[in-house]
Amino acid sequence: METLQATTRTAADGPLSDAAVEDFEAGLRGPLLRPGDDGYDAARAVWNAMIDRRPVLIARCTGTADVLQAVRFARQHDLLVSVQGGGHNVAGSAVCDGGLMIDLSLMRGIRVDPEARTAWVQGGATWGDLDHETQAFGLATPGGVISTTGVGGLTLGGGMGWLSRLHGLSADNLRAAEVVTAAGERVRTSATEHPDLLWGLRGGGGNFGVVTAFEFALHEVGPTVLAGPTVYRLGDAPAVLRHYRDFAHEAPRESCVWVVLLTAPPLPFLPEELHGTKILSVFQVYAGPVERGEEVLRPLRTFGRPVADAVGPMPYAAVQRIFDAQYEKGARNYWKSHTFTTLPDEALDLLVAYAETYPTPQSDMVIHQVGGAISDVAPEATAYPHRDATFIVTPGARWQDPADDERCIAWMRSWFDDLAPFATGGSYVNFISDRTGREQAAYSSNYERLAALKARYDPSNFFRMNQNVQPAP
Repeated sequence: METLQATTRTAADGPLSDAAVEDFEAGLRGPLLRPGDDGYDAARAVWNAMIDRRPVLIARCTGTADVLQAVRFARQHDLLVSVQGGGHNVAGSAVCDGGLMIDLSLMRGIRVDPEARTAWVQGGATWGDLDHETQAFGLATPGGVISTTGVGGLTLGGGMGWLSRLHGLSADNLRAAEVVTAAGERVRTSATEHPDLLWGLRGGGGNFGVVTAFEFALHEVGPTVLAGPTVYRLGDAPAVLRHYRDFAHEAPRESCVWVVLLTAPPLPFLPEELHGTKILSVFQVYAGPVERGEEVLRPLRTFGRPVADAVGPMPYAAVQRIFDAQYEKGARNYWKSHTFTTLPDEALDLLVAYAETYPTPQSDMVIHQVGGAISDVAPEATAYPHRDATFIVTPGARWQDPADDERCIAWMRSWFDDLAPFATGGSYVNFISDRTGREQAAYSSNYERLAALKARYDPSNFFRMNQNVQPAP
C-alpha cells in the first residue's frame, strides 16, 4: 500500500495509508488539503510570518460533523493536531508540523437574538464578522481591537477590548459553547451542562477541545461612540504617561484608554514633519453618551502639548477596525507581556527608554488599561486569573527580514527582564509568542485546577498545540 508523502507521524498499526486518507476525505463535507495541493500553502499561512509549519493534512471543516470526523481520524492514526480559528495567535498555535490541522475558518456563521441579547457564533468567525452582525441591532460583546482576530482564540485566552472595563472579558460574556472533545464526542457546556468545562474555556486556552460554537451575552453599544487618538512627541512621554496613569486609576468604566508608543505612520491628521518620528498616542474610547464622554476625556485631550487630536464620534464597528492596517498579516512578530497593578515612575521611564531603541520602525508598545468590570470577577471564578491587573503592557517586535530575528527577539527579552521587578509575574496568554514555558505565568493560581480538568477531558494531552496544561496524574 502506498503511503502519503511527507507523513511524519505513524499510527500504532502502521503508516498512514492513502486508502485511509481517501476514506477520511470521503467523510468530509469540506476540502482536505495535502502538501502540493492548490490552496495548501495559503491555508497553512497564519498572521505571524515567523510560523512556517507544514501539516501533512489540512481539514477545512464546514461544520461540527467535519470536526468530529477529523478528531476521530487523528486519534485513530496517532496524529498531532492543531486547530485554526482566525489564525491570529502570535505563537502560531493553529499550525502543526507533520500532523493534522483542523481549520475552522470556513465556519463563520453567526445568529443574533436581539430580544434575548445573545449571539451564537461558529468557531471560525472573526471579530469583524461578529461586530457586523451585532451592531445591526446596536449590540456588541467585548472583543478584540483588530477585526481580523478570531473570536475563538481570543475568547479562550480571556479576550480584552474597548468594552472590557464596562462589560468584562470576552470569556466573562461566554454563556455556552459546543465542544468536540479529545474523545471525539460533542459536548455542550453551560452553567447547567458540564459547568466545569465552561470554567476552563473562560481563559484556559485551547486545552480542552475544539470549540465549534460560542454563545455570548450582548450589551447595548453605540452604534456611535466617542473615540480616537490624542498624539504627542515622544519627548513629552514621561509627563504624559504619568498623567495618563493617574487618570486611568480614577476613570469611569465607560472609558477605556490605551497608550501606544510607535513610529508615526503617514496618517492624514498628523503633521507631515512627524511622519517617521517616534510618537505617543493616547487612544481613547468612551462607550457611554458622547456628550458625557467629551467631559470625561477632556483632561486627557488638553494635557500638555498635543501635536494632534482626532477624537470624535464614530461608529463602534469602525473603531474595531482602526488598527487593522497597523497589524496586517505577513510580518514577523515576537511578543511578551507583563501585568501591573500600577506603573511607578521608574517603570514608565523604562518604557520610554525602550521605545527610543525599537529594533525596527514597525515595532511598538501598547499599555492596555484594564480593571473595572474585569476586576469584579474573582480570580478563581474563571480560568483567567489576572483580575488584580490595572494595566497590561505588551511590546511588539515586528520586522520583515529573517536575518533580524535574533536582534529583535533579544530586544524583546531584554525589555521583559528589565520590567519584571515592577510587574505581578503574570502574563496574558494571548500575548505569549513562545508556545511553551510560560504556562504557570499565564494560568497562575488556577493552574492546578486546570490540570485536573485537563485530566478529565483530555487525559492523553491530545490537544497540546497551545499554552499547554499538562493533565494531572
